[in-house]
Formats: sequence, structure tokens, C-alpha cells
Amino acid sequence: MTQHSATAEHGHSIPGAAPVPAAVPRIALVGVHGFGERHLANLARLEEAGVLELVAVADPNPPAPGRLKDSVAVFPDLDRLLAAQSAANAPADVVILATPIQTHAPLALAALGAGMDVYVEKPPVSSLAQFQEVLAAADAAGRLVQVGFQSLGSQALPAIRSLVESGGIGDVLGFSAKGQWVRTKAYFRRSRWAGKRSLDGTDVVDGVATNALAHAVATALRLAGAHTMADVAAVETDLYRAHDTESDDTSVIRVRTAQGATLLCGLTLCAPEQLDPSVTLHGTLGEVTLFYTRDEVVITTADGERREAYGRTDLLENLLAARSTGAPLLCSLPDTGAFTTVLEAIRTSPAPQAIRPDHITWEGAGDDAHPVVHGIADLIERASKAQATFAELGVPWARRLPPVRSLTVDGTAVADYQDGSHIRAVSSPRPYLHPVRTLGGTVVTDHQPLDHVWHLGVGVALQDVDGVNFWGGRTYTREAGQYIWRPDHGSIAVTETPVEETAAVSGSPGRLRERLSWNGPDGAPVLAEDRTWTWAGVGPSVWSLSLEFALSPAGSKPVSLGSPGSNGRHEGGYGGFFWRLPECRYATVWTPAGSGEAGVHGSVTRWLAWAGKFDGGKDATLVFVAPHDATDPWFVRVDGYPGVGQSLAWDAPVIAEPGKPVRRKITVFVADGILATSDIDALINQGDPA
Repeated sequence: MTQHSATAEHGHSIPGAAPVPAAVPRIALVGVHGFGERHLANLARLEEAGVLELVAVADPNPPAPGRLKDSVAVFPDLDRLLAAQSAANAPADVVILATPIQTHAPLALAALGAGMDVYVEKPPVSSLAQFQEVLAAADAAGRLVQVGFQSLGSQALPAIRSLVESGGIGDVLGFSAKGQWVRTKAYFRRSRWAGKRSLDGTDVVDGVATNALAHAVATALRLAGAHTMADVAAVETDLYRAHDTESDDTSVIRVRTAQGATLLCGLTLCAPEQLDPSVTLHGTLGEVTLFYTRDEVVITTADGERREAYGRTDLLENLLAARSTGAPLLCSLPDTGAFTTVLEAIRTSPAPQAIRPDHITWEGAGDDAHPVVHGIADLIERASKAQATFAELGVPWARRLPPVRSLTVDGTAVADYQDGSHIRAVSSPRPYLHPVRTLGGTVVTDHQPLDHVWHLGVGVALQDVDGVNFWGGRTYTREAGQYIWRPDHGSIAVTETPVEETAAVSGSPGRLRERLSWNGPDGAPVLAEDRTWTWAGVGPSVWSLSLEFALSPAGSKPVSLGSPGSNGRHEGGYGGFFWRLPECRYATVWTPAGSGEAGVHGSVTRWLAWAGKFDGGKDATLVFVAPHDATDPWFVRVDGYPGVGQSLAWDAPVIAEPGKPVRRKITVFVADGILATSDIDALINQGDPA
């Protein structure tokens, strides 16, 4: 049930352990197989050191002959163990519960009722109601309950807290936990309860986040400052499975703490290879990552990378110290309230959705067979960076989130309008179009890609609006001469229902006109925008999309619209209209005057074309057309990432004055197939769209 032992696995020695009371504690172990074997080894170590005495074990399947001392009583279950000890007037002081998840709460209640302190393996319970019941019983009995999240005994945790408090990684932007393990069919056949959400009407809540990689969740919560139920403001679940089970094996859990932090857990049991799980604190000046199974910390800043190894306090030793000296428990039951809140959210979530077989490859045979979800490592990395769920990322096997509205041409959906409400704050949430498709269905946009998770399909964004970042990510400043993280991110939101909305039908364009508010980090309006999308069919394989926007100061003073280019970054003048393309093979980009990224980036021409193979090898062409009098240079990236924009402030800011809005317009032809320059000229001349 737990991924590794604490003291026994790490070889921590007994010198330096807490003082032992005069009466050596008597210990009973319930469950001697599976993880119970680890407890037996640890108990033998501590008993040899004179710290405790193992007096009894309980398991319906007794331990092998010779495994225990003759003095250790063996019982088939806890009830008979308690009855025998009560009759002999020699009760154990502490009981360790290393049993199936669904038995934790009833066994803990029985032990507490008998006056024993409890060490219960994770997860401590299988519902929030059970948590509250066991918590009340412990309070009433005046007994201690330690939960077996061994990673919380790591001395790396206080070291990381000290590093963060000293400003070692700047301001914390968020937390992430990543776990990529391999679990075979045999893993889910090892017991009746494995892979079950419930068994015979009793909650089990087995799963990647609640059991197999529960330490990742618990450790991340602890580092995020979430201990109790009150420390959790919200939990969002996105649960999937590749195995033929009830429980989830590939999931994203997003937790928002009461202190305003966001924790994103990306976990799978369907990785191509088993990797050490980790928890990362993302800061404005660097990152600190804890590989909790080996108590190793990696600190990455502008000065480079350094690694530090730490010891670990055994949780049973800590429980014994708490009994004798009053030392605080490292993982008390109340301090797992935050984790139990996550468990409850998973318990009450809809059943995990099966991942389609075409997105899975099975490796191995028989009981050793295990599924590998295609591209899962990159998806977990992308989810962690974007603080987004698989569904929000638009992963093809994930649940589909409905768009705010769809743009259609003669009934064919060509673009989805997203309101951006799920986008993390430091990516500057804003409305955008994604996915945008050709009439043949080829997707020609990307959003929240791994290289720049703040790139959002097609829309309008600026990195410097009177010092507010409406682009997302780090900000380039003239003073720093580089990109730096600043708490300067704004957001763009629609202020009312659409002013005008019509659908595109044969011979008639569709139109969406709306008013938006560009709000600063404090929520105060900085700009007001009037935005209009217009779209129409052009031919059997081409449709057009036009965007017009006008930016006006929200108040009575002028507002400066700038870019990294206007702040000193050479040829870094992006901002305004921007189209993020997906991966594109054999990409070709050209204008009437040149070709290739070097030949078109920064140029001012009437049109710019991009052609290549998208979406699994389908040919498509995008033609970006500027108005006749446009002077904004094209911003183009091909090699680093695929993107095209019109630079509103190439190397100098543009000023929006009251009563004099900054206006821009662009039209894009979206075509199946590869267009030639003659085809492009014909399209533009056909209706002269700009």
C-alpha cells in the first residue's frame, strides 16, 4: 500500500532516537503481509535496540513459522487480539494497522476504544465521514493517531521551508507533484480490493492519487502549507484509467489552498518506465524539487543547480517519542485532513473515464502486461507547468470541455471560443479561439503548449500595458535586460453578453462582437476593448476569419501599449494579434518579398503565408492578410516554436488616448491543402478582405 519504507529502507540508525520511557512500549501489528513485512523488519530493528517489544500480531494468514519470536502471540484478527489481551490484563500500548484501506477506520476505532495509540497506514480512511469519526474517537479517548505517510518524516521538508522563507527561490508561483509509475495487471489482481472504488458496498477509494502515489499528494500538500481540512479551499479532479479497473490510474488533481496557492498533481501508473516521483515549488527566482522516495532536494536558480540529501525520522519512533515526551507527531491524523479532503473529492467524483485503446500501447504479456499511455510524460509536464487538467489541455482521450460557443460555416464547426476562465493567473487569463480547424477538420492552433504554456490559440495579448503583463509568463524589462517573473499579470474578460452574434450561412458571414475589460492584477480596469470576429466560407476548402479590435483607456489618462521590443529586446516586438500554431512538419513561411523566418520576421508586407503538414500529416495553409495601410511588422517564429503575429509595438510603445482608441484589423484565410502564391493573390483579390 505504500511505496517505500522509512527507516528500514533508508538505513537510519537508532542513535539519536527520542528517549524511551521506563516501561518499554508493547506493540501489536495487524497485517503481516504486503507492507506489513516492512513493519516487521522495522519492529525487529527497534526491538533489538530495546526501544519497544512486539507482543502480538493479527492476520487471517499467519506469518511463516520462525518469522516471529515464540513470545509473540498470533491471532486471526484484531477483535480476538484485543479480547485475549483484555482477558490477560496485558494490553498493547500501540497498534500498527497495515491492512486493506477499507478496514482502516473500523480497526482504528476498535483500537482506540481499547485505549491504544494507533499507527495507521495511508490512506488513513476511505471517506471524510470516517475521518471525522476516527478523529472524534481519538479525542474522546485521549489517544494518538499517527498516519503512515513516511515521506512526511523527511528532514528535507523543514529545510525546503527555510529555503523558501529566506527568499531562495523568490516568490512561490505554485506547486506541482509528478508521479510516473508502471503497474501491471498482477498489481490489480493481488487482492479483492485492489483497483476498486468500493467493495461489497463499502468505500475503498483505491487509485493513483489515494494509494499508489498518495505520498506525492500528501507531501505536496504539506509543502503548500495545507495540513487540515480548513487549509483546502477547493479540489478539482480529472480522473482516467487505462487498466480494466474501477479506480483511476492516470489523473490530474488540482488543489487550491485557503492561502491562495495552487497545487497541480499529475500522476499515472501507465508510464513507459518507472521514475522517481517528485514535488516541485515553482518560484520567481528558481525551483526546488524534492524526490521524496530518496529524500533528495534539487535547487535550480540562475546560479545553477545544486543537490542536497537529507535523513528521515521514522514515524513509529516519532510516535513513541510523542508518547514519552510529548513531542509533536510528524503526521498526526488531524494533519491529514487536507489529504482526506482530496480523497473525498475523488470518492465523490464521477467514475474515471476509460482512455481509448488507440491512445494506449500494452507492453509485456500475461500478468506482467502493463499499459503505456501515449505521450504521458509530456502531458504530465505540460499539465504541471500550465496548472491545467488533461481536459483543459484538450488531450484527445480526455473529457471534452464545452466551449463558450462554436464558430460554424454552413454547419461545420471551424473554431471554438474559449473564455479563458480556467487559465492560471500567471498566464494572463483571456478569451481566445482554440481549436481552429480547416473545413476538412485539420486543427491549426495550439494552446498551453509545453514550450510556452501561456500561448493561447488565436487572440489578442500584450506584454506591457502601463506595466501590466497581459501576455503571460515572464516579463522583459529594460532595467533587467532580461525576462523576469513579476506579480504584474492582468486578465481580460468579457464585460457583458455579446453585443452582436450571428452564424455564418451560405452567402452570409458570421459575426461576434463583444466588449472586454483588461483588468490589472488588482482587478482594476486598465483598457476597454471593442472586439469583432467575422468568419465566412470562401470556397469548398477555404474559409476566412477576420479580427478587428479597438483598445481605449479605461480611465481618463493615456495608456502605453508596449512589448519586449519596445523595452529593449532586439526584434522581440510581439504583442497584439497572435496565432499560435501546433506542431507543423515541413513548415514553409513566405511573403511577397521573402521567405523563411529570417526573411519575413520584422517585415512589413500585405500578406504572409504559412503552409505545412498538421494534425498527423494533413496539408494546410494559413494566409495572414493585413490592411493596405498597415505598418505593423510581422512577428514570426518557425524554428523555436510555430507562431505568427502582427507587432503592435515593434520597437516603440503605442499610446491609447481617451477618445482615440488604437485600432487593428487582420484577416486569415484557412485552407486545406498547400496554396501557391498565385492562389493567395486570387483569394485576396476575390474580396479584398482587409
